[in-house]
Amino acid sequence: MELFDGTVEENIVRFVPDPDPGMVIAAARAAAVHDMILRLPDGYETRIGEGGAALSAGQRQRIALARALFGDPFLVVLDEPNSNLDAEGDEALTQAILGARKRGAIVIVVAHRPSALQGVDHVLAMANGRVQGFGPKEEVLRKVLEPSRAPPRPIKVVSDNEGRSA
Repeated sequence: MELFDGTVEENIVRFVPDPDPGMVIAAARAAAVHDMILRLPDGYETRIGEGGAALSAGQRQRIALARALFGDPFLVVLDEPNSNLDAEGDEALTQAILGARKRGAIVIVVAHRPSALQGVDHVLAMANGRVQGFGPKEEVLRKVLEPSRAPPRPIKVVSDNEGRSA
């Protein structure tokens, strides 16, 4: 998530000239960040500096979420969308994902923290570049997050006197 030197509104609309104010507010509301924006010194016209320097990491992430939702895109890809969010931000993220899905969007979430997956139905879990599981969220998370119930089997290496493996 990268924000640019400009206003909150410019960042949400991706610097589109003359955006529809209703669409800006709709995106901010979808990301549950509208009220926070209104508390900023100049609301949507607050200049945030290069990289969003005037905002906290969580505020930057929530504004970036509003930007991802601006214009009601059919496909929304979120990469580590909750890396800087608190519990309130996590809930806002979940509601944003559910809202996008309700209107027919496809939402892809790339995340390390399972809390980012609350609003999704299916999961593809990977480790070391290999698929560990794919399918319904609860089934896959149970498979990859719960430790195996079987006791680990030790690996035994047997060699003869000359150091060759037998």
